[in-house]
Amino acid sequence: MHSSAKQTQAYDFKTRDIKVLRKLLPYLLKMRARVIWATLFLIAAKLANVAVPVVLKEIVDSLDQTNVLMILPLGMLFAYGALRLASSLFNELRDAIFAKVRYHAMHLIALGVFKHLHTLDLSFHLDRRIGGITRDIDRGTQSVSTLLSIFVFNIIPSFFEICLVIGLLWINYDSFFALISLLTVVFYIALTLAITTWRMKYRYQMNDMQSEANTNAVDSLINYETVKYFNREDFEVNRYDNTMARWEDVATKSFTSMTALNFIQGAVIALGVTVILITAAQGVVDQNLSLGDMIMIQALLLQLFMPLGSLGIVYRQIKHNFIDMNNMFDLLDQTPKVSNEQGAPALKVTQGRVEFNQVSFAYPGKNKVLKDISFTIEPGQKIAIVGQSGSGKSTLAKLLFRFYDVSSGSILIDGQDIKTHQQHSVQTAIGVVPQDTVMFNESIYYNIAYGKQDAS
Repeated sequence: MHSSAKQTQAYDFKTRDIKVLRKLLPYLLKMRARVIWATLFLIAAKLANVAVPVVLKEIVDSLDQTNVLMILPLGMLFAYGALRLASSLFNELRDAIFAKVRYHAMHLIALGVFKHLHTLDLSFHLDRRIGGITRDIDRGTQSVSTLLSIFVFNIIPSFFEICLVIGLLWINYDSFFALISLLTVVFYIALTLAITTWRMKYRYQMNDMQSEANTNAVDSLINYETVKYFNREDFEVNRYDNTMARWEDVATKSFTSMTALNFIQGAVIALGVTVILITAAQGVVDQNLSLGDMIMIQALLLQLFMPLGSLGIVYRQIKHNFIDMNNMFDLLDQTPKVSNEQGAPALKVTQGRVEFNQVSFAYPGKNKVLKDISFTIEPGQKIAIVGQSGSGKSTLAKLLFRFYDVSSGSILIDGQDIKTHQQHSVQTAIGVVPQDTVMFNESIYYNIAYGKQDAS
């Protein structure tokens, strides 16, 4: 059995991440009105937020003068509170409006992947380990929600706010303040992206090991009786423990490298803020700036660098979620080996005559199981196929049911080649009593009525 493609391969943003964004965009456009409203509320919230330091400057400058009526600072104080309230209100409205978009996208994507998995042929499901697939789907759908939240609630607002703050500094003060702020932001982002990209190898390895551990655990528990029959509990526990031990080692390296990144980020911000505040303080001493200007610059810097404080975490989450979503969307890229021809008609069964004509078949990568097999089953006839294990008895049933297509020859039902007819219509016309009784983890009624749920 082979597992999903290893994530430790080189990760190319331009090819894989952009592919994810293109696949994600149609789900957002299904609710474009909500996306537009959420964007408008976002802009309103940031405009109100950036206006707060401006009002704060006016309050400080008003209080710094002795011959000003108290009505002015009182009005500014009310304006300060109103802007704070407006910023909070618009943020909450944005969140509420966008919630439907986020969860609807999760719903549609999860449904699409689940539906697609049922269109794939039997060989795909036999070659894959279900534990790994379910883990990829779970991580992928959760990543949809996380990624949308990051872009709408972090990246876009932060970028917009940074532009507003630097613009205010450039317009109202010496260009030196805006230039130092811009250089600090650029340097901070460049370092964060470079170091985080280097650290991603640990995330790839963690995902591989977590999927391996999850797959082993699911396989072990599904085959509980087999484990007991052979007294292999210790083997299963040790196998799981070895995988988790390797995961623990890589996770520790990932966390320690993150602490180094956090220190570097803090140092860059501290340096930029210190240079700007020293310059601003000197401006106050030289009476080129007022005390209110000093307060406004400091408040703007807080609003500028606060989003940057979480940029490292946000960027790591983006990369992590792109990885997880790529694994899920890779499932959608899988194409069935058994598919309907373009415009294939539905099979019409009148009598139920089955013919195998010179049928040969080999499983992928293996020798032929069947070679030039021919026989006919007349309507109402009962036959038994006898042979040693591995001679191809079960394969005949799988070919008739179109789990696989024949390598050569043809299978006819009432003179119709099943390969040229819709797979669903072929399978609907055939009733199967499997050799191994498989039960869903549901009620007895659910299992009995599963084949025809409208039966009474």
